[in-house]
Amino acid sequence: MPINIPHDLPAYKTLIDEKIFVLSVEDALKQDIRALKIAIVNLMPTKIETETQLLRLLSNTPLQVDVTLIKTATYNSKHASAEHMTTFYKTFDDIKNERFDALMITGAPVEKMDFDDVAYWEEICSLMEWSKTNAFSTIHICWGAQAGLFYHYGINKRDLPQKLSGVYPQRVIVKNHPLLKGFDEIFNVPQSRYTEIVPEEVEAHPALQILASSEVAGAHIVADKTGRQFFITGHAEYDCDTLKNEYFRDLDKGINPEIPHNYFPDDNPEKTPLYTWRGHASLMYSNWLNFCVYQKTPFHLEKLVPL
Repeated sequence: MPINIPHDLPAYKTLIDEKIFVLSVEDALKQDIRALKIAIVNLMPTKIETETQLLRLLSNTPLQVDVTLIKTATYNSKHASAEHMTTFYKTFDDIKNERFDALMITGAPVEKMDFDDVAYWEEICSLMEWSKTNAFSTIHICWGAQAGLFYHYGINKRDLPQKLSGVYPQRVIVKNHPLLKGFDEIFNVPQSRYTEIVPEEVEAHPALQILASSEVAGAHIVADKTGRQFFITGHAEYDCDTLKNEYFRDLDKGINPEIPHNYFPDDNPEKTPLYTWRGHASLMYSNWLNFCVYQKTPFHLEKLVPL
């Protein structure tokens, strides 16, 4: 089944060209089916790229998905046109009286800042509090995961000595968890961050468990024991060339970044990187939508039980 998005959203043409089953909102309205309602809070500066990456993953199941894109009202994006944001995005105030089967909160390039210093922190806190009653399941990504663990469970982030950038093998710890159904014991995931969560603090919290982690990159997937909140430190949604683009962007800025780990063949930035995480990224989001959302969320969202 398809993912439902406006036909003039830039991701629509990209996904159609990739032969991904996309249904326009106009056509979706003609079908007698209850689609999953998913809201995506997109905090990334690369709005269109991130939209496309996440929509591609959400489209890979037999389920029909109705997507709402959310922007912050307290901070205006500098990297996407005002027309794009006005046309395709809503604010928290626009949707706060609605209920959703699922919510996604992306990363953001603010991880070096204290949470209280982030311009839209209070707005994100309001949204995360709202998610307890108005969204059945939530996935938090990268900085979104750090923000979620801090807000919901008081687990802070800590600085890394240098940027963690590359593709890191992760080991499955909880082998029977629905999110990881069908996973190999070791799988690759891109990481791109300056901070990390403290695994010992997660392990000590009775409401949380680490589902997958890396000896080098630390905890990758954390879940609450209700099975409704997930905190993912990496970027399974990244395209093959996303880390490459970040690396050369940082070079152009004079940051002198290290070559991303385990990414370019022979550590040579002139060589085309291999796409070694796509299969597990697709499987993880398919598992989330099927086992953690579709099979658990109430058909009538007004019956949604708060966390």
